[in-house]
Amino acid sequence: MTMVMKKEQDNMELRGTLRSNEALSRHTSWRVGGVARAFYQPCDLADLATYLKQLSTNDDIYWIGLGSNLLVRDGGVDGAVICLSGVMKEHQFLERDRVYIETGMACPKVARLCARHGLTGAEFLCGIPGTMGGALAMNAGAFGVETWDIVESVKMIDREGHIKTYLPENFSVSYRHVVKPAEEWFVSVILRLKKGDAKTSQQTIKNLLAKRSGTQPTQQANAGSVFRNPAGDYAARLIESSGLKGMCIGGACVSDKHANFIVNTGTATASDIETLISYVQRVVEKETGTQLKTEVHIIGQYPMESK
Repeated sequence: MTMVMKKEQDNMELRGTLRSNEALSRHTSWRVGGVARAFYQPCDLADLATYLKQLSTNDDIYWIGLGSNLLVRDGGVDGAVICLSGVMKEHQFLERDRVYIETGMACPKVARLCARHGLTGAEFLCGIPGTMGGALAMNAGAFGVETWDIVESVKMIDREGHIKTYLPENFSVSYRHVVKPAEEWFVSVILRLKKGDAKTSQQTIKNLLAKRSGTQPTQQANAGSVFRNPAGDYAARLIESSGLKGMCIGGACVSDKHANFIVNTGTATASDIETLISYVQRVVEKETGTQLKTEVHIIGQYPMESK
């Protein structure tokens, strides 16, 4: 698909960074993936609205934060990729122990920010290697707590740049899944927290990070948990019991440290990773009868599809 701007909007000035044929391997935590035909990092919410208004209704739109929980195929993305990493990270502390956060802010930073302010309830976010936008979109969780447990309200933007406010009851939220309005995307959230002790919250974060470091391959390129945990069980247990820990295809390997992580040992392609994902699913189903569902989102084209 060729990017086409609406002619009547061409005179609207963009203030962010627009690039063509941007290598998405630079923007994903697996460090793999092809190029994006159009790649945009907005300056702020108003600039984001301006960019969205200029896109044709035929253009597919993809959103990237820190690039975790995402596999971009080697053929790249024929559409508009909007990246909020490093931008859209304004925040404001509100009355009644609430905090306004734009969705480009990294979840670990949100955790530390709230802890320093003496607010408790967001500590678990330190274990989510993504932005608040991604956490909202998939109801990301860590250490037994999920993102939507602390959401009071959200704001979303549509293709015309209109901003709408929603409450949690406007969404169908479940384990690692959120049903949201089509063609609308999260731009900010108000978190509902509780007054606590800053030192206690900061120590909790240190303890959680130590636990994460001790059980996950944080020193290798990965995208977080690859598969959802089946009801009453754990994907990692099923993968390990199927004899797949350490299994490699090309430069992609099932982590020896945590079987629900696939790591890029340095030479992996997106094809290596996707092939390994499929292989793990087939073997686990054969050995245990359980069909593992991916938590990781896969986008883009296979190389033979690229134009």
